[in-house]
Amino acid sequence: MAYLRHIHACNEPVQEPFLPWRIGRQTFGWIRPAFAQKLAEWPELFDVTDELVISPGDDLAGLETGLGIVAQALADRGEIPGLLGEPYPITASGRDQAIASVDRAMAAWLGLRSFGQHLNGYVRLDGQLWMWIGRRARDRLIFPGALDNMVAGGLPYGVDMHENLLKECHEEAGMPSELAARAQPVGMLSYNRVAERGFRPDVLYCYDIELPADFKPRNTDGEVEEFLLMPIEQVMQIVRETDDFKLNCNLVIIDFLVRHGLIGPEHPDYLSIVTDLHPPVGMPETSKAL
Repeated sequence: MAYLRHIHACNEPVQEPFLPWRIGRQTFGWIRPAFAQKLAEWPELFDVTDELVISPGDDLAGLETGLGIVAQALADRGEIPGLLGEPYPITASGRDQAIASVDRAMAAWLGLRSFGQHLNGYVRLDGQLWMWIGRRARDRLIFPGALDNMVAGGLPYGVDMHENLLKECHEEAGMPSELAARAQPVGMLSYNRVAERGFRPDVLYCYDIELPADFKPRNTDGEVEEFLLMPIEQVMQIVRETDDFKLNCNLVIIDFLVRHGLIGPEHPDYLSIVTDLHPPVGMPETSKAL
């Protein structure tokens, strides 16, 4: 269970009620009843019942504008964190199928499907595999001081994935674009987590990059306290035996270990690990009746 426990921690059974948020007839998010009551202050945007929250779907531009007003009002009242100025998609499938957007600060409260990009940076030294690990700044709102993937960040709506990755590589690791362009997309992970702010059905697009031995990452946006170059065996031990990594970063590293043959079919949890890294995105069916 050493590796599996991190996967399970990101997909714990839902033990509290959430109301489906429907726009028109389709469900786009899941909202705590207490937060739904705050949204009920805007009846032109949210029809709140004991079973669900419905927003009109006949004027999506107006809905997006209204959501911006609601988000700003809630932020001004301290009921959600300050707005981040990053639009996140409102979608029931992929980013490209979004019907509108809302500020990132509001996304988790609405239980929206969110997207991120995580990059594993590694080096081969004398035939051994080493990995660059970041330590999050102590003033970060979430998981301050925790270990992190070398580059990781949210994926705002309307931003090209390749361009966003290059931007994150520059901001978080001081990586020139010609080097960052060597990053290889290697798949995606998903998880469904109940967090302090709400339900998180998340998708992580994963990338690997083999770095030259003389490259040393350098943070430029203040979000990373330090970078550590670790032998992969040490990284594996930290993931197996501690909770030192930001929770979802464990999944990205476990996926790397599977793909590079460091967790193989002989591992007793191999089948569960590979399967459970890719659950369907969204509220589990067994929780919808809560």
